[in-house]
Order: sequence, then C-alpha cells, then structure tokens
Amino acid sequence: MSGKSIRLFLVDGDYNGLITAELVNWTGHTLAGPRSELPNLLAREECHQRTGIYFLVSRESSDSGLSVYIGESDDIAKRLKQHSRPESSGGKDFWDYVVVITSKDGNLTKAHVKYLESRLIRITKDVGRCSLINSVTPEFTSLPESDSSDMEFFIEQVQMVVPAIGFTFLKPVKKSVDSGSGDSVIYLLESPKHRLRARATEDGADFIVLKGSDSIGKWNGKNGGYGRLYRELCDRGVLEETQNGRRVFTKDYAFSSPSAAAATVYGRSTNGRQAWIVEGTGQTYHLYQSAKIAEVLPDNETSEV
Repeated sequence: MSGKSIRLFLVDGDYNGLITAELVNWTGHTLAGPRSELPNLLAREECHQRTGIYFLVSRESSDSGLSVYIGESDDIAKRLKQHSRPESSGGKDFWDYVVVITSKDGNLTKAHVKYLESRLIRITKDVGRCSLINSVTPEFTSLPESDSSDMEFFIEQVQMVVPAIGFTFLKPVKKSVDSGSGDSVIYLLESPKHRLRARATEDGADFIVLKGSDSIGKWNGKNGGYGRLYRELCDRGVLEETQNGRRVFTKDYAFSSPSAAAATVYGRSTNGRQAWIVEGTGQTYHLYQSAKIAEVLPDNETSEV
C-alpha cells in the first residue's frame, strides 16, 4: 500500500482540545473534539449550517470497547446541540467525544449524507469493533451511478482519517489467510484443563483471535475491565455458547493487546505476552518480539543511556 499524508491540526495547541484532519486530494474535512469543547466546536464555520455526518463516541472504557452513534444532518451544529440535551429532553447522555465530517467545497447534499450514514452504519456493524447505539439502519436514497462512486471513495477516506485521530471502529479486521496461513505468524493459547485452544495473528496494532477459537464458558475473574469486554462479546454474539459448556469465536475479532485477547479466552486477567506462544515453536509472544527487535538492533550494538 502506498503512503498517505494526513494533516492533523491542534486548534488550540492542545491534543485534548479540538482537532482538524484533512487528507491530500480529498474534499472532506474532519473536525473532532471532546464534549466539553462542544461550544467552541459548534461556533466553527465547518459546523454552522453545514451538511455532513457525525459520530458520537463514548470512550468510557477502552477495555470493553467504544459506544458509537452515527448520524447525518444538513445543519450539523443544530443537530449536535439537540444531542447535547439530557436524555429526558430528547438528547443523548452516553457520549463524551464527537467527530464531524463535512466537505470543504460544500458539495455534500442531503441525499449524499443519507447514503453515507446508511453505509457507515452497515460498515460499523460488519466490522464489530464497538457497540453501535443506532437502533435501526436507515435505507439510503438511490444515487446516480457517478454520485455513488464518489460517495464510496468518500467513505474510503473517512475510514482512513478517523483511525488517524484515534478511533478504529470503521477499520475492517484483516481477513485471516486460511485463518492464518501464508506469511502470518500464528499464536496459540491452550488450556488442557479447560479444553481450550485459541489461535491468533497480528495486523498492525490489532491482535486478532481467529474464528473458531475456544473461550471459557463463564467469566471467572474480577468484574470490570476485561470482564466487561467478555460480557459484551457474549451479548454481541462474537462469543457463542456451545454444547460442551465452552464458547467459540464466531468471527475473527481484533483486540487491542495480547492480554485482552488472553483474558477473554481464559475468563480472567492474564499476561498475554507470556501466555501466547508462536505456533509450532513453543516460543512466547514476548520472546518472539524480543528476537525481532534483536534482529534490527543486536544486543551488542545497544548502548547504555
């Protein structure tokens, strides 16, 4: 894949404040920030009476994943103001961060953003990296062939720029090659006592447990953290009960770390860097990664600081 240039701008010089993001040769414009910055966000030109799409995000627990709501409007500022109200007044309480996508040339129409909203909801569901708050998936308006092509390109750019500001809920999980053949390194996690066997691979920051892997039938560790993640994956059908009392992964699932994956398989907190081993070698994940680092920088070339 060829390189891409993404321009990130910290509006107030603070990474906790408003951020804009743009891709070279893309007409889209991204504006993002925490809910506490909503007054400043709504005052900006790219929100006021602009047609676009938006993502309301709850970052409450990175262990149990994000909660996301996807919407569209022909007046982004007005719609976000409505969402800022209490739930009892028709607003939404759950979110603490917002990402707004508009067009620099103002050429996004209502039909365009309805198409984008519907497609992005479907993509987010298929990817399965978050809890989607949308209760329905709206049908998109049929667009002329040329417009549909333009919007599909727009979606590809959105899928690139949103992860650049820290959210991967639109990033497809890498398809496992024969569930891990080819050049991919396969990691194995087993528990003879509980008759568990799980396989995984990596793709960038994703540690992907492969479809068909086993998991414990019930969470046995402390509540919270990975326990919430385990229960959420059960509720979403990623972990499905089997007749033997265990659970099985119904799809390839991307975790943020080997430890999150190992905890989900074992049903308790686990040091995944020590628990996962390279299939066919007995070498732990930690030792394998250390060996890869040593290939680049041998121990005799390191220096004390």
